[in-house]
Amino acid sequence: MSVKAGKRLIDIGFYRGYQTCFLAKEYNLNIVAIDPGTTHAGRGFGIEYLMENAREFGIDDKIIGVKTGVPNTLLPSKCFDYANSTNCLEMIRGNEGEGYLAALKEIHRLLKKGGILGIGEPMSYDVPILEKAAPHFAKIGWHYVTVEETVKSVIEAGFTILEADYNEEAKRWWQEYATYCTGDADEQKFIKIDNGQWLSFGYVIAKKA
Repeated sequence: MSVKAGKRLIDIGFYRGYQTCFLAKEYNLNIVAIDPGTTHAGRGFGIEYLMENAREFGIDDKIIGVKTGVPNTLLPSKCFDYANSTNCLEMIRGNEGEGYLAALKEIHRLLKKGGILGIGEPMSYDVPILEKAAPHFAKIGWHYVTVEETVKSVIEAGFTILEADYNEEAKRWWQEYATYCTGDADEQKFIKIDNGQWLSFGYVIAKKA
């Protein structure tokens, strides 16, 4: 994303704020982080956890947490240099379908002219799911698409694509996740059986013209 120190970034779907804090400290960014906040798998998340972590990182003066989400942020237009979303927007796609495009259009509205969007989320390869893995996948409730399909949505929202691809570390990440996150047996079984043949992790970097 070629971020520059002192610029303003909106971090969309911060969960507990670990990545938000890293970005603020590592790149000296001023960040508005948004998330509606609730619980997931029995763990709370939202502004309280974000600011607690920001204090531990020593950058609580560089982060503002807002309890809101896309596509209805109620934030002013054209006020951010960068927008980042990791492991967030794909859940909107899964739960709301058309809400994914609406979310991208809202991000486009929030960015200044020339602003940069970075998306990182689970994505699939353009191949069939393995037959023996399919029953487990059906029980999970995930809805992932390919990098190519994600690119089409980003372009439809008004962006110009700078770079898009699958991450070469995705297979290892998913296998580690299946090893240590033991809450869902079907999730674990699907990831292990699939072994990176269908499930991956993609990214898109785009620019607001």
